[in-house]
Amino acid sequence: MLLISCNARISGKLDGESAGDFTASISLMPRISALIRSLQAFSGEEKPEIIDAGAISASMAAAGGISSVSFQNTSLGIIDGLVKISRINDFMTSENAVSFIRFEQTVGSSQGKCTINLRRELGPEILSHVSAEITAYLEALMAPIATGEELNKEEYLNLVESIYGGAIAGEINSSTIRVSVDFPGTVQSVLGGTFSGSRAEFNIPLVNLLVLERALVYEVIWK
Repeated sequence: MLLISCNARISGKLDGESAGDFTASISLMPRISALIRSLQAFSGEEKPEIIDAGAISASMAAAGGISSVSFQNTSLGIIDGLVKISRINDFMTSENAVSFIRFEQTVGSSQGKCTINLRRELGPEILSHVSAEITAYLEALMAPIATGEELNKEEYLNLVESIYGGAIAGEINSSTIRVSVDFPGTVQSVLGGTFSGSRAEFNIPLVNLLVLERALVYEVIWK
């Protein structure tokens, strides 16, 4: 969920009660790391870490559907952590908010379906549960998921290049989030990814998530 230019790996397992454990490792790209340092210096911040893992943990722990969160700054620009989900249908929401995840498990069997539908209008709600710091950096990067501006991917990358240069735009364009999830049954089909046995895997270009020109829809059906 750290929506800065990065390479991220997220893996975990969901049970039939829509709870689960997930681990995440996020590595910020070098030019983005340098840009964040510059933004910190400009605002007068002096801190050893590039991103405050403790602040992210505290913010996410207060969101719906989460029983505990523990992120750590393991080295400069790298964050590792564990997220324990109590109810994925309420994941990263607040009271009366619209969830972007729907988990359905057939009573008395292993058959089920999980659908993720990420839309631009849900961006501010989700980001509000990550951290104010991340939201501020995404606003500085003019990411539509934070600003709400209607841009397509090409327009967004051109805008970033015009302000921060081609190297920063290139890092954003090349960053990928890799997600691996084990489900409580044998996966039958996956929309937007691949599967084997009970596991579904997704490779999500970060720029698609930052822009959300179209809704990102992923679906897993298991039995």
